[in-house]
Amino acid sequence: MIPSRVEETLPELAPFVHAVQARRPDDGTWCEAWTVRDVLVHQTGNAEELARVLQAFLAGAPVETRGFEREAPYRRMSDAELWTAFLDRCERLTEVAAAAARDLSPDTEVRWTGRTVTAPFFAEHLREELILHRWDLTGDDRTAVQALNEPWMTEHSVVSVGRPLLARGSAGLDLGPEGRVEGRLRTPGMDDVVVTADAEGTGIRLAVPEGPATIESDAAVRVLLLWGRRPADPSRWHSDAGPEALRRVRALLSGY
Repeated sequence: MIPSRVEETLPELAPFVHAVQARRPDDGTWCEAWTVRDVLVHQTGNAEELARVLQAFLAGAPVETRGFEREAPYRRMSDAELWTAFLDRCERLTEVAAAAARDLSPDTEVRWTGRTVTAPFFAEHLREELILHRWDLTGDDRTAVQALNEPWMTEHSVVSVGRPLLARGSAGLDLGPEGRVEGRLRTPGMDDVVVTADAEGTGIRLAVPEGPATIESDAAVRVLLLWGRRPADPSRWHSDAGPEALRRVRALLSGY
């Protein structure tokens, strides 16, 4: 049973747990080359690291974010041990996030993966991870689509995560004859998400809709595209940008 205080902070935890429990650990997922167990290992490492960095800041001894080597101990655990560790790390993050909400201003900046984020980012980021990786398990079911459609998911992806989303896709990217790639991802009734790449680096921002869109879709599909995924139903997005422009933008969005 998930404690009520954990469910209040991480409302997406229970749907994720149910999705994991409905599958075998060695089942494949929509996340390339990852099994259900791989996803659970990743989520356990995420929860631990988010809590570790925020707790260190609260204690006045900030630490740098570790890479995915933090997952190694969990890969050596039995399935039962891993499950216990996952729920424990989620509960620990909830406790640290509550302490941060009590002791820090919401706009306090904390270092995370080479940049600064605000204190509320830490719990919210695990919420996003739970939604995204639940989709990796279930695909486009109703729960996944509803969660991905939430406006905060787009804002968190663009504003709170930002350029790290484009890091993998920008490596070796074909910038084309203009030496620049720019794409507008449009959802009716919402700001465009504008992604760019040139010799100076990458950028991602929200902007008022202007000119033609590169890709048009609902908000859920747009979040999936930002995170290097695509929906099972290709009719949920379309593009009039032309094959070369679309190919470069899709390559830029090739995965976090």
